[in-house]
Amino acid sequence: MVEDARRLQEHRQWLIELTSLPTATGRERRVIEWVRRWVDQREGVEIITDDAGNMLIQRPECVKHSAASDKGPILYTGHLDHPAFVIDDVGSGGATATARFLGGVREPYFIDGQIEAHSMNDDPAPPIPGVIVSHIEPSPPEQLFRICEFRFDTPVDWLKPGDIAIWALPTTTISEEDQLVRARVCDDLAAVVAALCAFDCLGDLETPPDVRVLLTLAEEVGFIGAIAACKLGTIPSGSRVVALENSRSMQDSPIGAGPIVRVGDRMTTFSPSLTGAVAKVCEKLAGTADRPAGTPVAPGEQTDKFKWQRKLMPGGACEATAYCAYGYEATCVCLPLGNYHNMAKLDEVEKPGFDGLASVGPETIALADFEGLVDLLIACGTELGATEPMTVKLEKLYAERSFVLEK
Repeated sequence: MVEDARRLQEHRQWLIELTSLPTATGRERRVIEWVRRWVDQREGVEIITDDAGNMLIQRPECVKHSAASDKGPILYTGHLDHPAFVIDDVGSGGATATARFLGGVREPYFIDGQIEAHSMNDDPAPPIPGVIVSHIEPSPPEQLFRICEFRFDTPVDWLKPGDIAIWALPTTTISEEDQLVRARVCDDLAAVVAALCAFDCLGDLETPPDVRVLLTLAEEVGFIGAIAACKLGTIPSGSRVVALENSRSMQDSPIGAGPIVRVGDRMTTFSPSLTGAVAKVCEKLAGTADRPAGTPVAPGEQTDKFKWQRKLMPGGACEATAYCAYGYEATCVCLPLGNYHNMAKLDEVEKPGFDGLASVGPETIALADFEGLVDLLIACGTELGATEPMTVKLEKLYAERSFVLEK
């Protein structure tokens, strides 16, 4: 568990900084620059960038040790994009613009939606507020993405195709009152920060394990960066891939009940052996690993040590689906998320017959869930390889209880 006050404050500062940055599918530049600065401040850490722009963060000494032992690394993955607008055309001297929206957001949120435009220049100008005045829903295969038209109160003289716009929301805050993180982008930057925090802490060990962090692009339009990483061979052979996500919180997966070991998504289920191994690490952290087989954990029993959940999370899909499909051993750990994709009161909006206006809001996670995820990733880095395969547990059960089969 991370208990050092300085480190905890540092982790929270990184969380605030990264989740406040504007990002969009294919336009993740601001986040990439932050990550590169973070890596540059650490000795013995490097970034390998593949041909798709995905970034693999690793310690060369750990890579050499891992190669010599013929043992694959643990790979934490997260994506750097978030649903947002990419500018295609600028008109009326910068007073209007047309943009594609890349990502999944329900149609009512675009009606009179408030946005702000952000420059992708090296020396970015201050963001400019605007409003959505019209939008056209996608009609695949000819038109894959929603087309929106903006109007700005003040003409934007720097705006050009390739710049982005995001929902007009405040930068990240962490509430002292309810201990909630409210951000423009939790999905997936909060998980990215957790991976970097764990990677940093593991580097303090006398012999750091071979844990690497893969940061992918363009997840919000169908895992495009992750698919590229599989096709390009970016993921080392034998990797145990733990995809990190922020997933829509449901009634049975509440915010504040701990990070979630995600056994699957709406498309598939993940590697049973790796999912089970991560769950075993959770049990060790929670102090419930040594209970007799088949004994249930009572609700709230793990509260004092470590809170975690194990859920399917069928509300969306994640990159673990792609990694499994391409033959990697992969699973997912996620943070339960409020205002998924910035869609406030989504349950109400999704009710049949809804015809009101919808408003966007900051994505929300519990600070305790985030810090619990960091603790889990640190523990996985040191303990995942030592976790007994499920067959060992089953053999013990059989040896102990097979007498019931006797006639």
